[in-house]
Amino acid sequence: MSTEVAGSVDATLPGAPMARPGARAWFVLAVLCFVYVLNFLDRQLLSILAKPIQDELGVTDGQLGLLGGFYFALFYCVLAIPVGWLADRTNRVRVLAFSCALWSAATAACGLSTNYGQLAVSRMAVGVGEAGGVPPSYAIISDYFPSGMRGTALSLFNLGPPIGSALGVAFGASIAAAYSWRDAFIWVGVVGVVTAVFVWLFVREPKKGGLDQKLETHPPADAAPIPRAGFWSTCRTYFANPVLRGMALACGATQFITYALLNFATLFLMREKGMTLQEVALWYALVVGIGVSAGMFASGWLIDRLSRRSKTAYAWLPAIGLALAAPFFAAFVWAPSWQLGLIFLILPMGLNYFYLSPAITMVQEEVRPDQRVLSGALLLLVMNLIGLGLGPTYLGAASDFFRASYPDNSLQMALYTLIPFYGLAIAMFVGLAGTIRRQAAKEALA
Repeated sequence: MSTEVAGSVDATLPGAPMARPGARAWFVLAVLCFVYVLNFLDRQLLSILAKPIQDELGVTDGQLGLLGGFYFALFYCVLAIPVGWLADRTNRVRVLAFSCALWSAATAACGLSTNYGQLAVSRMAVGVGEAGGVPPSYAIISDYFPSGMRGTALSLFNLGPPIGSALGVAFGASIAAAYSWRDAFIWVGVVGVVTAVFVWLFVREPKKGGLDQKLETHPPADAAPIPRAGFWSTCRTYFANPVLRGMALACGATQFITYALLNFATLFLMREKGMTLQEVALWYALVVGIGVSAGMFASGWLIDRLSRRSKTAYAWLPAIGLALAAPFFAAFVWAPSWQLGLIFLILPMGLNYFYLSPAITMVQEEVRPDQRVLSGALLLLVMNLIGLGLGPTYLGAASDFFRASYPDNSLQMALYTLIPFYGLAIAMFVGLAGTIRRQAAKEALA
């Protein structure tokens, strides 16, 4: 068989060595991206509908911060580890489909809650389900797309959060304005359950590590088999690697800012800058959708090219993005009108997310194929415990603290306190660049 024919055939087979991605790979990527859209839409509905929820259930900013932060992250982050270990050893597609059904049913339950306690339990259940959403998807994509294309593929997958946030703002705010905040949760949950069934039936499990093999697909007969990676050995390997450990911590510092902002931006714009739900559904949705999507795609496209010259690009790209974003974030918080505030917010919405595609791509490239789901889960564990668990929780508590002295702009004062965290995250990525450079030098001498 000629090379041309073999290439065209191999391109249709997931896991074919050195194959270029075919139509099925792009189909799977599109489906997984849609699942991620639902994942983030479900997650962000609470922050989008914070004002009507507060009006009906009487919850404080601090309680909202716990719902969107600590209570959710506790289950989301911790359970991602055993789920990731299970997915590395079983069918990752089935794990993803089951998880999607679980978090979608829990989202619908949020809409049926009649008090804060019921809403808190439902949010915890959403976190349980979403623990099995993202890490298996990282690994599935890495087995459909070869090295050199994974940054772009993962950046396209990472369009899920901005699209999900934008649709959540547009859909959630529109439904809440026309009907009720409860209807938004219920309908999004129903769509998620149907999507889970579709994933189970139509997405194929790719061969693990098939695109990481050499051209010699048949190893020598006397070659010793590679032992399967164990749970604790994978954890030790991950945290013993200073580059992987440093990346997770730097991403956590960044997510402290991004999740705090996402969980309270809608409430801030409505309560302190005078936006209506209808205006939020149009203008804020456009800012989130365009800004974050552009940042996700641009960072993935750039990292595929810059990392070929130096691995330090995995750290420098996020650092530069955050340095450019910080002054515009401060201007957004200061802006006297929501119109001006949204103009300033466009750049931070993109540049704040220059860390995600580089981080995911680096982890998927650095570990063995049978460690990818668990390693992705470990990355999410660290950065989400810090960012998702503490960011919204901190900002909500800070707003409650400032309310006595600044009753009309407590959230504005709380948002100002996030600015020093930009400096911390930038410093951590700059330090990570040095760690990457030193490790590369050691490997060159070995």
